[in-house]
Amino acid sequence: MIQLSELIEELESIWPQSHADDWDSVGLQVGSNAEQIKKVLVAVDLTDDVIEEAIAVKANLIVTHHPLLLKPVESVTDEKLKGSLITKLIKNSISLFTAHTNADVQSDGASSLMATAFGLKDLKPLIPTDGGFGHGCVGNLPEAITLQDFAKIVSSNLPGTARKVAFAGQADRLVKCVAICSGAGDSFLPNVLASKADVYVTSDLRHHPALDAISTPRAQGPLALVDVAHWAAESLWVPGAVAKLAQIKGVEPVASTTKTDPWTLEVN
Repeated sequence: MIQLSELIEELESIWPQSHADDWDSVGLQVGSNAEQIKKVLVAVDLTDDVIEEAIAVKANLIVTHHPLLLKPVESVTDEKLKGSLITKLIKNSISLFTAHTNADVQSDGASSLMATAFGLKDLKPLIPTDGGFGHGCVGNLPEAITLQDFAKIVSSNLPGTARKVAFAGQADRLVKCVAICSGAGDSFLPNVLASKADVYVTSDLRHHPALDAISTPRAQGPLALVDVAHWAAESLWVPGAVAKLAQIKGVEPVASTTKTDPWTLEVN
């Protein structure tokens, strides 16, 4: 076992809070520093099913990628979603810790893990940051391939979800330079357009930003897009986080098997 305050010091060295974006909410979100922690469940999101999983495996700390308390909460009651989750955590003596953008900007953040899975080389940050590696990444495939074949590589290296991988652009156009941002990445589209990327892989692309991006004239040709499920992309972070936690004495980390992707069916 390890006292939560000591474990937080270890986690701070892995994912420094100073590396988080100003708008983010990271670190200890629920719990007492005096708690003794032994088993830790690592997940992308906190949901009721994830808490049930923690209870089942006897974990008394959950480490998530997405913050539960990203926006202000006016009350904590079991009549509201966040209040009910917090109440359930407290009733079951389970603490909650979050590593979000401070994990994203590390050299082994979800974007870089995606790039490695897709076979990219020569990785550079899409947006360099003062702390860590940077937001997103840009790299090259070993050789140019068609957009459709690249989309198949993306699909085959991510967990399956109800919503399939979608791409925008001519299926037979060749792509080699790839930009990636795990999670919702349409706010980075101006940076991608200014880069040498032929194609951008991200999640949660909205209609108008996506349409504008693929229609913007560029010297190297129009930007292609590959849209993937948010949960699928960031689930790649979980095994790496478990491996980091396993190096801390007294901690037994477990990867969550709960799929928190909200979509259950796609109708063609």
